[in-house]
Parts: sequence; C-alpha cells; structure tokens
Amino acid sequence: MATERHTGYNGMRHHDRHELALPHSRRYEDFTTIDWIQDSIIERNRRLRAARQSYVPHRGPRGEVTLAWIWSRLRNIAHAGQSWFVVTLVGIAIGVNAALISIATEWLSDIKMGYCSDGWWLNQQFCCWEIESADEDTCEAWHQWSDVMPARWAIYVLFAAALSFVAAHLVRSLAKYAAGSGISEIKCIIAGFIMKGFLGFWTFLIKSVTLPLVIASGLSVGKEGPSVHVACCIGNLIAGMFRGVSRSQMKMREILTASSAAGVAVAFGSPIGGVLFSIEEMSSVFSIKTMWRSFFCALVATVTLSAMNPYRSGKLVLFQVTYDRDWHFFEIIFFVILGIFGGLYGAFVVKFNLKVAAFRKQYLGNHAIAEAVTLATITAMIGWFNHFMRIDMTESMAILFRECDGAADYDHLCQSAYQWPMVNSLFLATVLRIGLVVISYGCKVPAGIFVPSMAVGATFGRMVGIMVKAVYNAYPKSGIFAVCPPDVPCITPGTYALLGAAAALSGVMRLTVTVVVIMFELTGALTYILPTMIVLLVTKAVGDFLGTTGIADEMIRFNGFPFLEKDDYAYNVPVSRVMRMDLQTLPVSGLTVKEIEEILAGTGVKGFPLISTDGRRILMGFIDRSDLLHILDKARIVQDVRPDTPVTFASDLEDHEDVEFSGVAPGPALGVDEDVSMEIMESTATTDVLKLWPWVNQTPLTVSPQLPLEIVMQIFKRMGPRVILVENHGELVGLVTVKDVLRFTTSEHQEPQSPWSEQRFDGIVDEARVWTSSVADDVVSWGRRVLRRS
Repeated sequence: MATERHTGYNGMRHHDRHELALPHSRRYEDFTTIDWIQDSIIERNRRLRAARQSYVPHRGPRGEVTLAWIWSRLRNIAHAGQSWFVVTLVGIAIGVNAALISIATEWLSDIKMGYCSDGWWLNQQFCCWEIESADEDTCEAWHQWSDVMPARWAIYVLFAAALSFVAAHLVRSLAKYAAGSGISEIKCIIAGFIMKGFLGFWTFLIKSVTLPLVIASGLSVGKEGPSVHVACCIGNLIAGMFRGVSRSQMKMREILTASSAAGVAVAFGSPIGGVLFSIEEMSSVFSIKTMWRSFFCALVATVTLSAMNPYRSGKLVLFQVTYDRDWHFFEIIFFVILGIFGGLYGAFVVKFNLKVAAFRKQYLGNHAIAEAVTLATITAMIGWFNHFMRIDMTESMAILFRECDGAADYDHLCQSAYQWPMVNSLFLATVLRIGLVVISYGCKVPAGIFVPSMAVGATFGRMVGIMVKAVYNAYPKSGIFAVCPPDVPCITPGTYALLGAAAALSGVMRLTVTVVVIMFELTGALTYILPTMIVLLVTKAVGDFLGTTGIADEMIRFNGFPFLEKDDYAYNVPVSRVMRMDLQTLPVSGLTVKEIEEILAGTGVKGFPLISTDGRRILMGFIDRSDLLHILDKARIVQDVRPDTPVTFASDLEDHEDVEFSGVAPGPALGVDEDVSMEIMESTATTDVLKLWPWVNQTPLTVSPQLPLEIVMQIFKRMGPRVILVENHGELVGLVTVKDVLRFTTSEHQEPQSPWSEQRFDGIVDEARVWTSSVADDVVSWGRRVLRRS
C-alpha cells in the first residue's frame, strides 16, 4: 500500500502537488502570535537541507573544476545576497514614495490659500522661485482665492473640510488599517503578532494617497508615524515577492525592522536616527545583522530622497536648518525650563488622549468621517487667525527654527518692536495646538504625533527664546549676560525652538538617544548636542517622576495587543497564579478522525497538549490547531481517510528507523514546513491508522508551577514561544500565554509607577483648571468694568 501511495503521489500534476503543500502563511491565523521557537527549528532544517543540496565536489574524475560546482557556488552567492538585494529595493521604493508624498503635501497645503497663474500644478514655493521671500504681496504669479478676508477664510475652511472628507471616506471604504499612526501595531507585528492586511497593498496605496490630504487639511496630526507604516508596507510587499524571504517569519521581521528605520530616515532626513529609532522603539530583540540591514536600508532611502530633491533646495526635510552661533552656559537655566515643559506636555497628552480614545471608541465608532471633517473644520476656523497655525506645521517649524540673520522675516518674527505681540501669538498657538493634538490624534485618518508635538515644542521654545532675548535687550549690562560679546547676537531664539521641539517629541514618545541624533542630523551642528542632551535628560526625569509611558506603548495596552513591555517590576508570584488549568487536551491515541473533528468544532483554542492514555496526564507533546486542521484536510486526498479511521500522535521506534525525511534533521521536534510536508505525509501513509506524530512538537517548552512569573515573562520576551506548558514532575497541570500574563498584570496587580498617584495628578490638573477659570473670570470682570467706565 505504501508503494501505491508513493506512485499516486508522484503521479500528481505539479500544481496539484503545490496545492497540497502546507503554505507557511497558513501556519498562523489572524490575530495570533508566532511561535518563534518552532519557526527557528523550521529555518534550521531549511539551512541544513539547502547545505546538503548545494554540496557538489569541486573536482571531476580527472581533477578538473566542474560546471556543477561553479553553478553551486553561484547559487550560494545569489542566496547570500538575496536579502541585501531586497533591502536595496525596499530602500529605493521608500525614498521615491517619500518624495512623492512630500511634493503632493506641499501642493495641497498651498492650494487652500491660492493658486499659481503660471501653472496650476505649482505650489507657492515653485511658483515664486525667483523671489527670495515668496510673499503674497511680492509674487505676482501667486494669486489668492479672493481679496476679501471673510471669503478667503471661508474658502480655507471649505478646502480643509473637503480634504479631510475625502481622506476619511477612502480610509473607511477601502482600507480601515490605513487609519492612525501604525507604530503601535508594527511594534507588535515585529514582535510576532499576526495582523493580516495591515501591511497589504490596499493599506499602502490608501495611506500613501490620503496622507497628503490629511496633512493639507490642517488637522493637528503628522506624517512621520504614518511614514513608518507606509515604509513597512513597502518592505512587506517587496519581500513577499521573494520566496526565500517571505517563507521565513524571522527574515520578514528583519525586513520590517529595516523598513521602519528607513521610514524615520526619510521623514526626518536622519538615517542614523532612523536606525536608533528601530532599536530603541520598534524592536525588542535586535541583532547586529538586523542593525546593518537597517542602516543600509535607511542609507539607500535617504540617498534616493536626496537624489529626487523634492524641495529643490538640497534639504531632505523642510525644517532642516543650520546654526553657526554658539550657546552660553547661563542658558542652561532656560534649557531646563524647556525640558520640564517637554515632560509635562508628554504626561498631559498621553493621559488625556487615552480618555479621548476611550470616548471615541464608545460613542464615535460609527461616525469616523463626521468626526474627521468636524475636527478639520474646527482646526481651520481657529487656526486661520493665528499665523503659526494657518500654515503647514513643517513650514511653521522651518520658520521657527530659523536664525534672525537678515533673511526673510515671517510676520515680523525677528523684529524687536513686535516681540510681545509675537509672544502672545506663540503662547496662543502652543495652547491651542496642545488641545487639538489631544483630540485629533487617533481619529480614523492617517495620523501621527511626531510633527504636531514638535510644532508645540517649537512654538513654546521660540516664545521662551524671544522672552530671554527681550530680557537681554533690556538689561545688556546685567551680570548674567557678561559673557556675551558685544558685536554678536547673544541669544538665538531659533535654537530654543529646536530644543523645545526635541523636548516635546521626547516627552510624548519617551525617546532619548534617538531624538538627540535626529536633532543633530537636522542641524548638522555638534555645538548643540550638549544642550539637546540636557533638555532630554530633564524631560526624561520629569516623565519618570510622573510615571509617563510612551504613547505608542499606551496605545498597545489600550487596544489589548499581546505585547510584553520592558518591565522590571517584581510581582512576587509563581506562574501557577497565572496559568490556565481548564485545558483542552488530546490523548496520544484512541481517537478517530470524526472525534477529533468534533473536538475542533467545539472549541476555539489555538493548540492542544497531548497527554498519556493511562490517566496520569503525563505530557507527551503539543500540536497546533492550524496544523491539525490542515493535515486532516489534506490527508483525505493523499490517504484513504474515513471518519472511523484511528488517529495516533505517538511514534514507534520503527517509524524513525523506516522513515527518512530528506534534509530534515533527526530529533523529536521536526519543525515541518511546506518543503517536506507532502513527502512526510506520503511516507507515513498507511491504511489502518492516520499517523500525525511528525507534526507533534514532542519537546514543548515546559516550566515548573513554582517558577516566578518574572522568569516566565523573560522567556516569552527572549525566546518567543506562543505557549508555555506547566508540568509538575511530568504531569500536565496548566499552560500560560502572553495574554494570560497581560491579563494578570493589568487587572489583578496594578501598582502606581511613580510617586504621584493618578488621583494626585488628577487633583493637580483640577486645581490648575479651577485657578485658570478664576483668573479668566477676573480678567473678564475687569474688562467689563473698564468698558462701563468708558
């Protein structure tokens, strides 16, 4: 019968045989986690099989070099360089996509204000290319939509509402995963979480199209976070074209990590900062090989963006700036103020944005388009009357970072005569932008928080810089300013804007080294590395004191994704407190195909521990639900399987002696993949019993019930198993997954993470609100008295 099976299998057409193979994509269902141990075993067997197949003696019968040996060496070189070739293609595609998005964003942002008579496709910068200051009054080619201020305001608001409506409608209709930032989900995907469609083609296309629309609508959201998501979509799509990469989950995660680095690199013009971002924020386990590929991908993407030169100015990003002035030690006092602001801003935004997200999830789930249009309309109606909120946030930062060196002056920003009205305008922009960021981040359009936070920090920092400069102009002979040379400007407000932007970004994302390097690459000045480090250390200290967690990690917790954070807290409980004891198990023998199908239909568990049939519950192995379903389905074609056919999960000694799988390393845990699955099925086929032992993990990861929970969490984070079985002297007593650990840590053992409890923080916020309301009432009362007297 075995011979008959062998003949029948080899007689199949090629496409039938391919259909019967066990695709790697079917190994994992949607919203499940990857078993990294099993994936490593499969990858190991592939390497061993490839090494055996590629071995060719380099000498022929007479000692000559054979053509087969040369071909074998060429195949080895092509296999070794495949990953680098994929990384190169990914980097080029990310750079091209980033340039196109930048060009589209600039044009759509300017079309709200007016149009170019020389060509409708030109934005204001290119329309007024020959004029140093592209102002409406000096550029004849650029025309406002109307000369009447109310009409211009109405057109501005209508454009904002229309752009946001188109973006929200496309996202809701064609790609729901295109909404939001995407960084939280990508962190989970790189860690092993399966979200089918999140990195698909439609998500990439819709997010690339709607991202310029959202930014141009004026919503207080950024494109840097979504740029990382788009970059990972590109990496996933290109890597999926190469079978040698796509069939390995580990290699796919390396490509995604490199893509995230390239996404940050093109967003900030910072290749090294992108690599550090992928290390500090995205990947929990980072190898040297992954770091090199991330660096290479970021480099290729940045070079491609530089070659396309979307702004025609040599800058990779619009707010790139260069400083040639030094700072003074007395300014450290004001740098500390910026750091404190960054920490407080991060705590405020993270806390209240989660409240807004909970409200949105409960009440606005079916009104995503109306919410986006309403937010864009409100933002446009308010922002029109503030010069720093009317324009695009990246353009605003480019203006705020700029030195006052006699170049183009925006709205009298550099003139001392207008310094106090400018301080008022910047303060109002800071307060309004904070509120808009809190309510806008998380709406169902592509929305990042990098640039909005930097814009908030830039307006606050420039305000502080102008105030310090005003104090210097009023008291130039004061002792604190004694170190200032008389013929050189002492205070550079633009540097305060830069440091404020760094503080706000660090406060909300809880990044330190990455932000320092990004700011260094933006400015190209070693001089301001030390001030940046000082500001970010103060920001981190304030955030640690308030117990602030990065907004990406908070969104992971809010959405309930199975992701273990870098937590060193001592829970002081054994794993027996967390494990599940009500288990769905299968005996190693004694079941029929019909009984197994009934068990599968009656439960939704992702895997089954296999126990002995003697009643002692001795652990014999573990089998995944997806493998069991697929093998039962395909066994009906390869083998004459009936409902009453007995099934066994155990193997005999003669099974290992009589059956030899090509290229599969011997051992109790085979790690079956699509390359040998049909060969194994055909080799083990018999008429009287269905043998499933090759698909059983006979050495599952097990721990003792007394093992501390902290050690189990370390095993999950470092080794990446999907499930850990708990056995007591060989007897199965329970199992634990990442979700079980998260359920325990979030619901049963919540501890305050800082000296400030949530109630105390809420109390301080309430006191500040009451005090602000009291001051506002006093001001209103005073204004009314003044009006009555007049």
